[in-house]
Formats: sequence, structure tokens, C-alpha cells
Amino acid sequence: MPHTWGPKSGLQPVPTEASPAQRARVLFVCIGNSCRSQMAEGFALSYGKDVMEVASAGLSPAGLVWPLSRKVMLETKSIDLSEHWPKSLGEVPGPFDLIVNISGLPLPPGLKAKEVRAWAVEDPVLGDESVHIKVANQIESLVQQLILDLRQRKH
Repeated sequence: MPHTWGPKSGLQPVPTEASPAQRARVLFVCIGNSCRSQMAEGFALSYGKDVMEVASAGLSPAGLVWPLSRKVMLETKSIDLSEHWPKSLGEVPGPFDLIVNISGLPLPPGLKAKEVRAWAVEDPVLGDESVHIKVANQIESLVQQLILDLRQRKH
């Protein structure tokens, strides 16, 4: 007997990737684009390609993605940030539908989007592995909620 979709079957359709015109353009911003915004970008790329095109940048970009952030994301979330690098706001072309400010600082006046959200997330850059794990868990939850919000807007 063939499987059918729906609650009785226990099978749920996997969202298909939307065309670029249908996806929200989302920019995650933190201070150095070394920890928090890189984590957010990694989660968004892993979980939300069906509803968003994603980028990240820093107000004052660091020289590298923080090694402990890369380690925690790979070992605890199976998300590889080894190909990521810190970018300035000028390196990520807009316009954006949504900017998520994780920096805790005001955004530059010229940086605009249809919507701006602020997430209060501790900067883990000087913290130990447990701080990075706590921050990764918090950002993962916030990104998952954002993805759900964007999926609801599509329907």
C-alpha cells in the first residue's frame, strides 16, 4: 500500500526550496562576524534554505571565525563553518528583507531593511566552550523560530 502524506500516515512533506524571488533576504549582524552571526548563518543555511537567502556581516569584522565557535558548531551541531570568513557590511550587497542585529549596538544609519529585529545574545568570544555551547543553543532556537515565522508568512 503506498504511503500518503498527512497526520495519519506520520509522514510529513519536506519543504522544497523556493526560488530566490520567493525567499526572504536575511542578514545577521554582530560585532566581529566571528561568532554569533556566523552561528546564525550556519543554522539558517542548514535549516531554512526553503524560506531565506542568508548572509552575515560584522560592524567591525574580526580576522577569522573564532576557532571555538567553529569547533562547537561542528562537534555539537554538525554544522561546518570552516569555509566561513568574517565580512564587513559593505561586502554583503543588499537590499535585505530582514536584518537581525545580534551585536547589541545600534546599526549604522544607512543599513536598512523592510524589517529589523534585535536579538539579545551574549558575545561568547572570550568565553570558554560551555559559553559557546550555551550561545549556540540560544541562537539555534532563535533561528528555528525565525524560520517558522517565515514559513507561516508564505502561507
